[in-house]
This record gives sequence, C-alpha cells and structure tokens, in this order.
Amino acid sequence: MIPVQDLLHRIRWDPALGSSRFEIAYLDRVAHRLERVPLAALRFDPEEPFGFEAVAADGVEHFIPYHRVREVYRDGVLIWNRPPHQ
Repeated sequence: MIPVQDLLHRIRWDPALGSSRFEIAYLDRVAHRLERVPLAALRFDPEEPFGFEAVAADGVEHFIPYHRVREVYRDGVLIWNRPPHQ
C-alpha cells in the first residue's frame, strides 16, 4: 500500500488528477470520529514532514499528522484507507 503522504503528494502534483474532487478523512481525537475535508481545505508546508494543516468548516485550523489520515476519496469513491491495526 502506498503511504498516505506519497498519495497526497501525487494528487497535488499530477496534472492527470487535477479535474477530480478529493477529500480526506482523518481521526478527530476529541470527537472520536472521522472528519472528512476537501483537499482544497488542506495546507501543506514543505518544511513540515509529519503532517499538514486542515481548515475546519468553522474556519479553525488544525494540525493533522499523516498517521491520523484514515481514508482518501476521489469524486466520492473511497480510493485509499489505512488498515485498522495502524
């Protein structure tokens, strides 16, 4: 399985994927549920190798480590998920 950071990098930079709508689902440790956010709501800092910033619906930014990403969707279809034991 491809690591999620490699998949997100490819999604961001591969022009063949540019017309698709991507979302990620990450584990919200406070709410104890998966939160889905569009890729457009994520900010990647090239100096930060362990995660990214996600802007929530209320405008609050959250740092999300890559290990909390559980699913990736393309046009509403699940294309990647982390095995349950990780």
